[in-house]
Formats: sequence, structure tokens, C-alpha cells
Amino acid sequence: MPITNTPKTATVDDAPLISRILTRAFDDDPMMRWFFPDDASREATLGRYFTTIFTRQYVRHSVCERTDAAAAFWVPPEAGDKAVPDAETIAELQNILGDRALLFRDAVETAALHTPEEPHWYLAVIGADPAAQGQGQGAALLRSGLAKADAAGLPAYLESSKPSNLPFYEHFGFTVRKELQLPGEGPTLWAMWREPRRPADA
Repeated sequence: MPITNTPKTATVDDAPLISRILTRAFDDDPMMRWFFPDDASREATLGRYFTTIFTRQYVRHSVCERTDAAAAFWVPPEAGDKAVPDAETIAELQNILGDRALLFRDAVETAALHTPEEPHWYLAVIGADPAAQGQGQGAALLRSGLAKADAAGLPAYLESSKPSNLPFYEHFGFTVRKELQLPGEGPTLWAMWREPRRPADA
């Protein structure tokens, strides 16, 4: 069967597929390599990490979509207070991260300090399987989420730790708002913002 890039709503039953896609997508991501520095165990721990945040956090309160080879988690403003990890999820993430858990906490808190206060759609996670690169999988999901934000008349926000991805987001109207240096000699995060567009502008 050909791989399609038509976005569809992701459900908890999609967890194995989404975990596999995002594990492959983020294998070379600077922030994930900082959180999971061990090459031998990274695939397994990344898989557990994405399964946990998807099933316990984002699929419950956010707009999660997937194609056959990409996934995206969007948090609309009305879900912002709910789409945060509860105590059990935090405990599970600490277990997965091991001695990197404090670095993870500090990174999340640093990013949160710079999150815009005005209502917006937040692109928490987006990734495509590198094997499907060039097929428009990630672009289809980005367009789908941005269409929802535009329909609500709201801006969109994301953070990227991979400089090579910045032109991709800029193509869709995002601009770099801030460069954040994560504590503990962590990687740089680029905070990106996109104003809403009317349908005629898109």
C-alpha cells in the first residue's frame, strides 16, 4: 500500500505507530540526544518517552494527528492547563530519564518561562520518519494544525532545537522570536511565532 500523507485524528490505539515514528524522527535531534545521550539505549528510551507523553498527556487533552509516517501534537489555548503531565506521568518520565531527569525538568521550566501569555496554538511535537522524507508528511500535519489556528484567528507557537528545521517552519510563516540557551550546557532552543492568517492569505 502506498504511504499517504492525509492527516487523521490519532487515537490511543495509534500509540505504537506514533512512538515508532517519533523515535525515528527525533533520533538526531540535539535536545533528545542531550536528554538521552546513550547511543545503545536511545531508541528504547525514546520509544518509552513518546509513548508516555502521547498516551498519558497529549492524546487526552490536545489535538493529535498523524499520517502514515508523521505525527503532530497541538495544544489549543483552552487545553493549555490540562495538557500538562500529572504526578504519575512525571514519575514515569523521571524513571525513563534516570539521571537526566533534573536536566529535563530545568529545560521544561526554562522554556515555560518564555511561553507567550497571549492565547495561541502550541505545536508541542511534530516529526516524520526520515524514511518518508520528502513526501510531505510533516508539511501536511503542519498545514492541518495551522488551518485550525487560523480558523480560530489565533497565532501559533513552537520551539525547535534543530537549526536545520528553522527554514521549514519559516516557509509556513513562523519567525524566530527568541533564542533560548538551556541550562546545564544544553542545546539552543529557537522560539518561533506565527501570526494568524485569513484564508485568502494562507
